[in-house]
Amino acid sequence: MTTAKITADAAGTWTIGDLSVHRVGFGAMRLTGSAAFHLGTPSDRARSIAVLRKAAGLGVNHIDTAAFYFSSLRSANELINSALSPYPDDLLIATKVGPFRDPAGEWGTPARPEDLRGHVEENLRQLGRDHLDLVYLRRMGQESITEHFGALAELREAGLVRHLGLSGVEPRHLAEARAVAPVVSVQNRYGLGERPPATEEVLRLCGELDIAFVPFYAVAGEAGPQGATTAHADALLAVARAHDASPAQVRLAWSLARGPHVLAIPGIGDPDHLAENVAAGALRLDDDQLARLDGVPPYAV
Repeated sequence: MTTAKITADAAGTWTIGDLSVHRVGFGAMRLTGSAAFHLGTPSDRARSIAVLRKAAGLGVNHIDTAAFYFSSLRSANELINSALSPYPDDLLIATKVGPFRDPAGEWGTPARPEDLRGHVEENLRQLGRDHLDLVYLRRMGQESITEHFGALAELREAGLVRHLGLSGVEPRHLAEARAVAPVVSVQNRYGLGERPPATEEVLRLCGELDIAFVPFYAVAGEAGPQGATTAHADALLAVARAHDASPAQVRLAWSLARGPHVLAIPGIGDPDHLAENVAAGALRLDDDQLARLDGVPPYAV
């Protein structure tokens, strides 16, 4: 498919809380380097800034980031600040709290509820903002999230956070959080190659409740933080050929077809590939193609 002049509005929009965003956004995880969680070679700063500015130029108004997205020389939040500040009024920047990395990049103990204010304030400082549009509580294996989500709800009441979301949760966690404060978005690992039943149920519940569902690694599949997979099932390749599209575009289109509340946040560190991701929002798969892709076993893609 041609990518010329296709902008993010081709995918349609969804309202997160009171903020309307195009359904194809941008994930900032890979801005700072190429290795898993960027413990390897740092990215080229100028290229990363160019990617962000090109995304904005293509109409992307939803960026997903976190303070723990950094390499030895680069911080995703600092790059976003440098590239896009002063921020457009319609730009939603979503961050995540819960995981922790020390300055050397090593993962530390997940945050306790009393630690979350510091995590929020770190994102505020790095992004140069006085409030955060959307903060996800990333569940780090704890059975109950009530105390952690309650701590974020207090920060919302204090005006530091506008909206709250959840990441890495099961249906019971969504119910638990909604008893504390409104949940506007859920971010789980999900894609054509990974469709666990619990996450399918979360996706369904989000649609019923008008909550955004934001899958991550939708393009990467089993490769996860390493980047886009190169393993593709025959059915996926056939659909891609039928549309003169890339496998990555078909993966994104399949994800968006799961429901109008499903958003995409593909991550890319190369401005040359950015337009391809955005153009995937214009790709429409027919019922037969969706059925063929639905029949592909997980991790066969």
